[in-house]
Amino acid sequence: MKRTWWKESVVYQVYWRSFLDTNGDGYGDLQGLIEKLDYIKELGVDVIWLNPAYESPDKDNGYDISDYNRIMPKAGTMEIWETLLQEIHNRGMKLIMDLVVNHTSDQHPWFVESRSSRDHAKRDWYIWKDAIDGKEPNNWRSYFSPSTWEWDEQTGQYYFHSFAVEQPDLNWENPEVREAIYAMMRFWLEKGIDGFRLDAIALLAKPDGYPDADNPQDIRYLTNNPGLHTYLKEMNEQVLRHFDILTVGEAAFVSPEEGLKYVGEDRDELHTLFHFEVADEMPSWDMLRFKDIQTRWYEGLKGQGWNSQFLNNHDHTRQVTRYGNDKQYRRESAKLLATMLHTLPGMPYIYQGEEIGMTGVRFPSIEDYDDIAMKNRYQEEVLRGKDPQAVFESLKALSRDNSRTPMQWDDTENAGFTSGKSWIKLNPNYKDINVKQDLEHPNSIYRYYQRLIALRKENDVMVYGEYKDLSEGDSHLYMYTRTLEGAIWLIILNHADHETSFTLPEGFNGRKKELMLANYPDVTREDSGVANFKLRPHEALIYKF
Repeated sequence: MKRTWWKESVVYQVYWRSFLDTNGDGYGDLQGLIEKLDYIKELGVDVIWLNPAYESPDKDNGYDISDYNRIMPKAGTMEIWETLLQEIHNRGMKLIMDLVVNHTSDQHPWFVESRSSRDHAKRDWYIWKDAIDGKEPNNWRSYFSPSTWEWDEQTGQYYFHSFAVEQPDLNWENPEVREAIYAMMRFWLEKGIDGFRLDAIALLAKPDGYPDADNPQDIRYLTNNPGLHTYLKEMNEQVLRHFDILTVGEAAFVSPEEGLKYVGEDRDELHTLFHFEVADEMPSWDMLRFKDIQTRWYEGLKGQGWNSQFLNNHDHTRQVTRYGNDKQYRRESAKLLATMLHTLPGMPYIYQGEEIGMTGVRFPSIEDYDDIAMKNRYQEEVLRGKDPQAVFESLKALSRDNSRTPMQWDDTENAGFTSGKSWIKLNPNYKDINVKQDLEHPNSIYRYYQRLIALRKENDVMVYGEYKDLSEGDSHLYMYTRTLEGAIWLIILNHADHETSFTLPEGFNGRKKELMLANYPDVTREDSGVANFKLRPHEALIYKF
């Protein structure tokens, strides 16, 4: 397998509207990111992933783009963006932009023209269909609403949207659409960015004939359809291969076999992808399931393609709340999850605030939430006659707003995020959990991330080492090796609220070992030679043999 800069990178995701507000309008902005670049650099990361900052009416927090070549005023200006790029590069880091090419905003000039008349030259840039028996063309469900179809009174047809009604899907079968997208991608790459995170990329190709689905609630039919990889190969040929960049595809409902089609090094499509067998399909922590997922993806991509490792982002609630213990063992649990993600095969992603153990939130009312997916689902279920409070309780645990509350910089008003009224409420625990406090303590979560990332940079075994699970069948203990050119590392994790006893695996007992990192500060670095261990709750150890 080829060694490349991006395989060795650690990525930090910036959801800018919740990062730092510098003008008091309640929204984070690009200037705020510029002011905190040294904070990110000090963590040790190599790449910043910036969520969409393009011109947008902001119905879905920037994922509804109305002009690909302009910056949203909430975020700043093109001049500020160019300064941001330069300042990132000045610090030896790289920038990848979040890009949405499955759909646009309904306010994008392309769609405004497309819906103006059935005869317009851009009519075929989007997907339009006649009604069937006075109803929608089929029974498909969208991610955000009961139907993928919205009636347009002016032209007497339905248009297709995989997400909100304000996000019509582009017609990728039209070569003019593809060329316009490729030209836009070149625009940004020629400005000097270092790659793209490609949103909802698995949805570009639609099923032939748009037939009714047997089970419309299972929306897998929206993804991974024939023709998709033809588009991605063309995108690579026309644009991506001409630049030294990182490309990450967001691909729901993919198996390792399907995933390899995206990232196989002989495929000439993308470099790596986000699959969602964990974040979308594992609602709460399930160690046996997680181990199985890791092994299948490692074996499926081994020597041929590259994986990504993440447990939270702007769409998924914070990892220490969802998959750890955000109360009694918040610090230990946050460090354990970090240890796991940075030592498993693939590229680790850090979502802003994860490095200080920020937690998910539980607001008291649906009115406190901004998440369009959550609010649409709430309205849909209540209209069906379900109890509003019961619906609300069922939705809030996994609301996307759990991870979108503002970054907690200090314990002053609004956590140092804004001098105005924040666009979304803050997590009330910011007085106890914040950056200022973490930076002051040598054993904080932030300092642990620094040591972990430095360890990865100094030891290729953490990047390119072979992986083997030595704890199959254990629902709390996760023990695995990374092996490379004679170096053997053993990672031991007790993912539980109780103590766990274990014995070193066969072949390790009696061998000299060196402690590389531990998430409890009192672990001795001297090799005691003992083979039997007692691990405390959420204890994590990395040994070099």
